[in-house]
Amino acid sequence: MVIYLSGEVDEEARLDDMTPRQIVAQLDKHVVGQHAAKRAVAIALRNRVRRQKLAPEMAADVMPKNIIMIGTTGVGKTEIARRLARMSNSPFLKVEASKFTEVGYVGRDVESMIRDLTEIAVEMLRAEKAEEIADKAELNVEERLLDLLLPPKPSSTYYNFDDDSSSSTAASSDSDATATTAPRDDQFQRTREKLREQLRAGKLENRMVEMEVREKSFPTIEVAGPQGVEEMGINMKDMLGNLFQGRTKRRRMRVDEAMEYLLQEEEERLIDMDTVARAALERVESAGIIFLDEIDKIAGRESGGGGPDVSREGVQRDILPIVEGTTVNTRYGMVRTDHILFIAAGAFHVSKPSDLIPELQGRFPIRVELESLTIEDFKRILTEPKNSLVKQYRALLETEGIDLEFTDDAIDSIAQFAGRVNETTENIGARRLHTIMEKVLDEISFAGPDLEPKQQVIDAVYVSNTLQDIVKDQDLSRYIL
Repeated sequence: MVIYLSGEVDEEARLDDMTPRQIVAQLDKHVVGQHAAKRAVAIALRNRVRRQKLAPEMAADVMPKNIIMIGTTGVGKTEIARRLARMSNSPFLKVEASKFTEVGYVGRDVESMIRDLTEIAVEMLRAEKAEEIADKAELNVEERLLDLLLPPKPSSTYYNFDDDSSSSTAASSDSDATATTAPRDDQFQRTREKLREQLRAGKLENRMVEMEVREKSFPTIEVAGPQGVEEMGINMKDMLGNLFQGRTKRRRMRVDEAMEYLLQEEEERLIDMDTVARAALERVESAGIIFLDEIDKIAGRESGGGGPDVSREGVQRDILPIVEGTTVNTRYGMVRTDHILFIAAGAFHVSKPSDLIPELQGRFPIRVELESLTIEDFKRILTEPKNSLVKQYRALLETEGIDLEFTDDAIDSIAQFAGRVNETTENIGARRLHTIMEKVLDEISFAGPDLEPKQQVIDAVYVSNTLQDIVKDQDLSRYIL
């Protein structure tokens, strides 16, 4: 499921409402360079919105233009996917192609990605429905909590049905009971309203209440079947879940814990999961996005012998019908994959895109090559993004009272060292900056709150003194940086 962190995405800036130019501008806040890849992704995403506005007979024939992004590790392929996932209000799944195996081998089959995408869509729709009924659910929870804190008193009217004389005095007793219970009811209501005010003000959160809770223990059942262990396990839970959830027990808990438990119960009661499931299936089929990372790891042609190459090409053959358009059985119903957008990415260090089987190559008509990062790009990555590395480290150390300042020449020096190490050892792109920054700030991070003075300035001399010896020794830099 996709989770939005507070302040991370503007409420009005959801992916389906943005133009291609706005999508690129949003990605520019987090990913440096790679404009060709951003443009291709933005156009493909916008075409999904355009297709949904067409007449049904025309929309059925407009297929998504799947993309394959090619670039060395650490140039921003996965970061683009992460940022799209946080902006997206459509079902979005990022999955590594290397985790799948050919049918007949032990491991996950490729259809599980569609099942996972459906689960994400169901959870997304359930969260939307929960937001719609949140006010009603909170009112119901409030009333149930007040009943626990101040149980309603039973009626004081007493009838003795065994006594014949009771019928003759029924009328008089009714009038007397009404007269005596009226002020008592007023007092009860006043007390209840006072408790309601205290509950809303959070003054009763530590008070203990006793309530009936439903046991949710479920025995572990694993069944190996043609659809994989995980899917069979889910179906068994659906079939047998109610057999193990009928028992209840009394439990004492704090008011804030009881409120959370009762809110979940009310949401389960008020949300129609059948409606949610139907809407989720429609959303997956019309607006689903799957980011298929590490696709180069399954590239390779059959070499005539055994070994991993057979499984790699088998995975490609299994992925082909999913990308081409097929029907996948999920626990919520059948999902057609014809209009799901696939964005693949791979470094292709050892293999190349032409090593993919021709049928799969044809299903990814748009190819974008991401550029290798330069020293100037490293400088921008350190300072420009919304939550750049420099800003992250400053914020982390600020929590312990340390005011960290990076000079411009320190940024230049860090970028130079990162570029030099990438040239002399493996080129891992921007990920090298994480290693360099950790090494530069190692002493300051270790000292933490004991560090004096609290004002620390990182300049080029400090960076050079920290890294010079390691970078000079290639064997040492290979293992440390």
